[in-house]
Parts: sequence; C-alpha cells; structure tokens
Amino acid sequence: MAEREFPMSGSALYDEFDKAADAVADQVVRWRRHLHQHPELSNREVNTARLIADHLRSLGLDEVRTGIAGHGVVGVLRCGPGDRVIALRADIDALPVPDECGVPFASHVVDETYPGGPFSVSHACGHDCHTAMLLGAATVLAGAREKLSGTVLFVFQPAEEGPPVDEPGGASAMIAAGACDDPRPTMAFGFHVTPYPKGVIGYRVGNQFGASCLVKIVIDGQQVHGSTPWMGIDPMPAAGAILTGIGQLYRQVDAFDPVTVSIGHVEDVGRFNIIGRRVTLWGTIRCAVESDMGEVQTRLRTLATHTAQAHNCSGTVDFLQDVPAVHNAAEWVEAALPTFRRVAGDDVVQTAATLGYDDVSEFVNRYGGLYVTLGVQDAEFDEAGRPRPAPGGRGMAFNHNPHFYADDDTLVTGVRLHAYVAYDHLSGTLLPR
Repeated sequence: MAEREFPMSGSALYDEFDKAADAVADQVVRWRRHLHQHPELSNREVNTARLIADHLRSLGLDEVRTGIAGHGVVGVLRCGPGDRVIALRADIDALPVPDECGVPFASHVVDETYPGGPFSVSHACGHDCHTAMLLGAATVLAGAREKLSGTVLFVFQPAEEGPPVDEPGGASAMIAAGACDDPRPTMAFGFHVTPYPKGVIGYRVGNQFGASCLVKIVIDGQQVHGSTPWMGIDPMPAAGAILTGIGQLYRQVDAFDPVTVSIGHVEDVGRFNIIGRRVTLWGTIRCAVESDMGEVQTRLRTLATHTAQAHNCSGTVDFLQDVPAVHNAAEWVEAALPTFRRVAGDDVVQTAATLGYDDVSEFVNRYGGLYVTLGVQDAEFDEAGRPRPAPGGRGMAFNHNPHFYADDDTLVTGVRLHAYVAYDHLSGTLLPR
C-alpha cells in the first residue's frame, strides 16, 4: 500500500502533538478531578459516558457511538486515505473502595443500590486518569486529522472491573456488540497507571497481565439456633477449612509459573445467635500462564466440594467472568519501543511479571497491539530495578488500595503516548515485522 505524503515531517508532527498536549493539559486535569470526585461503578457509568460523548461530539468526529454494552462509547475519527485503524482504549468504571488518598477532590460517593452494597465508591485503580488522558488524546488527534491517514477509534469501555455477576459487561460484551466491527482495528493500544516513578513507561514481552476468573463457592448446611449446634449442620467450619486448604493449592501446580487463589468476600445468612444455612465465598484465580487455569480450577473444585462433604455439608463451585491474559507479542514490542522512547526518553523499562488482570486482553489478543503501564507516583527504582518510595514524596500506594493516588502532572505524558502511538501506527512505522 502506498504511503500518503504528509505536509510535514514526523518530527515536526511530534512537536505539534506536544504543543497540543500542553494546550489541553489543564483541561485533562480538570476532567480527571471531576471524574475522580464523581466515580461510578461497573455498568453504572451513566454520567461518565455522557461527559465522554459530549466532548467527542464537540470535536466534530465522524461518529460518536453510545450505549455499547451498557455505557460504552466509541468515537470514530476518519482521517486521510489509509487502511490502518488503531483502537485507543480507556476503561471508565470505578471500584467499591473508600477514597482515602487525601486530595481536595476526593470522592464521597456512596452507592446504596448496587448489588451487595451500599458501597463507598472511588477511582482507586486510576480509570479516571485513563479516561481523561484519552479525551485529551482525542482532542490532539482530531486537531491534526488533516495530517493523518487511516482511522482512529477512541474506545471508552465500561465494567473493566467486572460487572455484577448476573449482568453482562466489559470488553467482551463491547466486542460482541460490534464496537470495533466497522472499521476493524489493525492495532489496539492502551496503558494502565501504576505506582512506578512518574512518567516511566513499563512494558513486558509476553504476558503483561495474567489470566483471571471470578470464583463463587457455596457451602450449604442446615440452619439452627446457636445454642443447639448439634441440631443443625454448621457450614462455617467447612468454609474455614476451604480457606485454609486454598493455601496448599500452590504446592499442586508448577512453582515456577505463579498462580494465586484469593478469597476477598465472605457472605453468610446467619446472625450472632443463629447458625446460618449457607456461606458463600467470592474470590479470584490468577495465573501467569493461561493454560494453568483449568488445572487450578479443577483442584479448587475438588478441594471445596470434598471439604464441604467432610463437614456433612454440600458445596458447589462456579467459575465466572473468565478474562484471558494480556499478551504483548515480541514483534509488537520491538516495533513500539522507538515510539515509547520518543515519548519518555530513557524512562522506558521492562517490567516484572504481574498477576493483575485487565480485560483489554479481549482487544489486544483479537486485533493485535500492546498494553503497557505508565508510572504516576513518587517512586524510584532500587539497584535491582524494583520500585520503592522516593525520599520526600507521598510514598507508594498500589492499585485498589484506598490510598492509591496519581500525579496530575504525569497525565500529559499519557496524552502524548496515545497520540504518538496512533500516528506511528497509521503512518506505517509501528507495525510488527
């Protein structure tokens, strides 16, 4: 395919991107602070989606599609002639986590209607940053559309953290709804803020994030008054034994391929003086190697059902919301490293493996492309290349922690990163060989 002749060199266009990113930087910060102060949980991102769609429409994009898989939004920017299509993705939902990050724009939102709630709600994973940075990038790229070829899709995805278990949602639902069918991306790209030094771009060849599933374990006994436990069947000891037994599952799979099984929520239908009839355990499995997931699930099901039986209870196990690993193919990383270095200079590092998950994998694994990380905290690297708190700073607070924070001054780096990757892919310099 013949390349389009551009009216300015790539370096001149990068300079233009930088100036446009600086010009929109204050607005990006305002968006981020507004979203941080008004977070919405998965599949409830009504006002967030409205803000996104309103701004995309103001840019004069060719299309702004709304209501995709709930509250997903896709903006379509068709530029000059060219067959390449890049999908830039940001997740928009918040978490049921209190906000203790100590900023004046902290969230005080409490959702009293969400299943399992009420919940304090916050952007403790940084999706407010992702949304604001992609809105900034849309502004920059729309302003340069006459100098670009191909098409940019701005994909704002709901329910990345997982919808309520009885609702569809997330990346797979967006794809099933045709979010990227017309035109189909030739590359998907996104990044996640992380407690790394500010402005550092982190990448990993292979699995950037692990495979994941949601676990539901139900143990049924027989309800009875707490004064006469022999008259019923107490499911609580079975639940405790399962929790203890999970600690032995790691010894049953290859120790050189990390896995975790974590139970994060326990529900029961008892009372201080009632032995309830049911205990439900909610958790997650994470696997660095995706093919290990089936083995871990089998062993967890065996442990839970047999342990329940040993306590004269019955047990069932369901595995829900499977999310594949985010895989960065070596050829995509090799192609993108020059772009990353144009954005961040020497602040481009290869990161260690993580068992975090992100359903951006549905986009990257289907269309090709990359998912990386962007440091946003007062951190530095030690001699072994591991992040640690920087002297005199706010310290480090990991994602999903109530104290998680992000530095506003770093957001402009994310705007530039989206713009540079989009241009380099559309112009043909960021392609796997």
